[in-house]
Amino acid sequence: MVSQFSVPTKIFSGTEALSILGQYADKRVAIVTDAFMVKSGLIQQVTQYLGTQFRVFDQVKPDPDISVLQQGTATFVDFEPELFIALGGGSALDAAKGIRATYFSLKGKQSIPLIAIPTTSGSGSEVTSYAVISDPIKNVKYPLVSDDLVAEMAILDANLVMSVPKSVSMDTGMDVLTHAIEAYVSKNANDFSDALAEKTIYLVHRYLPQVFENPSNKKARAKVHNASCMAGMAFTSSGLGLVHGMAHTLGALFHIPHGKMNAMLLPIVIEFNSANCDYIRHRYSQCAKAMGLNAISNHSAVMQLVAEIRQLNQRFGIPESLRALGCDINLLQQDLTKVVDSILQDGCTQTNPRAVSADDVRNLLKLIAG
Repeated sequence: MVSQFSVPTKIFSGTEALSILGQYADKRVAIVTDAFMVKSGLIQQVTQYLGTQFRVFDQVKPDPDISVLQQGTATFVDFEPELFIALGGGSALDAAKGIRATYFSLKGKQSIPLIAIPTTSGSGSEVTSYAVISDPIKNVKYPLVSDDLVAEMAILDANLVMSVPKSVSMDTGMDVLTHAIEAYVSKNANDFSDALAEKTIYLVHRYLPQVFENPSNKKARAKVHNASCMAGMAFTSSGLGLVHGMAHTLGALFHIPHGKMNAMLLPIVIEFNSANCDYIRHRYSQCAKAMGLNAISNHSAVMQLVAEIRQLNQRFGIPESLRALGCDINLLQQDLTKVVDSILQDGCTQTNPRAVSADDVRNLLKLIAG
């Protein structure tokens, strides 16, 4: 078996990291972001280092779809940018990747760099080969995977995440934890992804509660922000698992924020994956160990891990079930076969450590429905 690990993205971090943009002051820059970044003035933290030749597309919405890619591409066709900048949360970063790819397809160019500047600590999209694009008609999220989607540079500046609301920070932070745990137990996990995943689990478990208690804690914010990036590097190498395979479909169906959906699914998928397989239990026990949890056996370690995640969810105001969240469970029953098929076909499900059947998915859907 041959595994591969690479980090093609240059990463700049620290409170002065944005200043690196000064070297592009003479370039035509296409900026992909959302309306809040413009209205709040956060975009000025980026544009202050650029020249006068920049154009902004600020129509990114949560769960970007193909129409957003088309609108963004149309904005930049006659501008002919020499650089793309993605500014915002995971949706903005994914949209920028898709817009650049669409622009390449239209113009026949494939050499325009992308700088990703995340303003939330969750998706890790700034260093991944993933982008999630939604189909609002089919109520499905499609995870795209291609080396062509990788940004050439990522800038991590904790100043950009200080104003993120507490509830959003908790959802995205639990998304980071899910990325790390799924990367660690993935069928394609390797020594390099393991190291990043273990460190991520430690950082999130230690510092995310500190962000919850004091959102102005810049050190804690920076640690979780770095952890998000590290988790992205881990799962780009190893892949993810059934939590994400289910979250893509259920999140689109019920319009639930991705991190929240992952957090709700994580405990029940851990219990499913670890049943009747001591090797998988051992892998999860290492995740528990990274959190500082001590157990006398792999089985008890998994139980502690699940209990700890549920305790974090409860503390952060994340419900255990779709019903508790106020979702219309009847939507699941209206086209259950389609939902199950979508989950089984999701690329993330393919690297889950345990094989998954249609009956397995139906049982898990009953559990998460509540």
